[in-house]
Amino acid sequence: MVKTSLNFDENAGAKLLEAAKAAMISALECSANASSVHSSGRRARGFIEAARDHVGRVVGVGKDHVIFTSGATEAAALALSPVILKGRESLPVGQLYVGATEHPCVLSGGRLADRLTIVPVDANGVVDLEALSVLLDGHDMSTGVPMLALMLANNETGVLHPVAEAARLVKDHGGFVFCDAVQAIGRLPVDINALGVDFLSISSHKIGGPQGAGALVLAREDIRPKPLLTGGGQERGYRAGTENVAAIAGFGVAAEQVMNHLEDVESVARMRDRLEAGIQRISPDVQFAGAQVARLPNTTMCVVPGIAAETAVIAFDLEGIAVSSGAACSSGKISPSHVLQAMGFPAELSSSGIRVSLPADVSDVEIEQFLTAWRSIEYRLRPNQAA
Repeated sequence: MVKTSLNFDENAGAKLLEAAKAAMISALECSANASSVHSSGRRARGFIEAARDHVGRVVGVGKDHVIFTSGATEAAALALSPVILKGRESLPVGQLYVGATEHPCVLSGGRLADRLTIVPVDANGVVDLEALSVLLDGHDMSTGVPMLALMLANNETGVLHPVAEAARLVKDHGGFVFCDAVQAIGRLPVDINALGVDFLSISSHKIGGPQGAGALVLAREDIRPKPLLTGGGQERGYRAGTENVAAIAGFGVAAEQVMNHLEDVESVARMRDRLEAGIQRISPDVQFAGAQVARLPNTTMCVVPGIAAETAVIAFDLEGIAVSSGAACSSGKISPSHVLQAMGFPAELSSSGIRVSLPADVSDVEIEQFLTAWRSIEYRLRPNQAA
């Protein structure tokens, strides 16, 4: 078995930070229930509240705005609520408008799956604001308020959406906005208030924390979703269930590290551009989805005619390099990328997307190692195409 020497699948999950691991070990040594009032329980609670403070600071809010969940998927399910609680009001959601390239956990509609409308994107993968405006103008307020779910950065292409502009449109129509900010955290400055959204999701394992923890962040404490899990009073009644103290502790430390060491955007983008230029020299017919618009600095989606994505992923794995064919949660499914399809790529090309997502500390040597492997794979799988 070939051991992976290069992780160019950073968007699927970052390496666990040593500081996060240490925090988890400390929390595991305190086995008390964080809802207990004795000293051990208060110590466990201390881990959670410290983490809550760090996670809130990452997006510009106080600790009381943070609801811990088992991950970003649960955070999305919580946010996509059939009723939004605003102060003492209960406002039903009449229709959920969802960007066509959203993560599957959002695209499914959650608790609003029966009132779902897809908002198209353009050929670059950017949400069509004009189409959104038309949909909002036609929204029937007698059914309830409109709600928009729009990610900040696409997990497959890295394309950035004009979330603030879209949020203003929704607010003008009396609606609410949920933003999946999972891929943007740690790579770009994120401020929930500047974005103008009501709810925002974060994932622990995307920023160097452990798997199994995430958060839904509220822009305002008086605007909140109807709880998804009810029972005990954990998370101030927003999310019942005994907290995963160790995972939350690791998540909090990772958030603190992200806040103190935001990724060097320009340096990583230069490496990404160098990678794409090298690929283009070897494979002139390769397309880079969304390359004409603003993207995450570390992400490129390479569309390679004539090679099925899963075949390429296996070939790179045999070379000791981890890449993916899209979202990690669905990369095991042999099906076209819904993101590429929404951008207008034909079915055969939508099945040929290879996502390369670079770590923040990627080196020149590693880029060359990847390009050497790409050339080798190109000659094996497309001997008549290589330059």
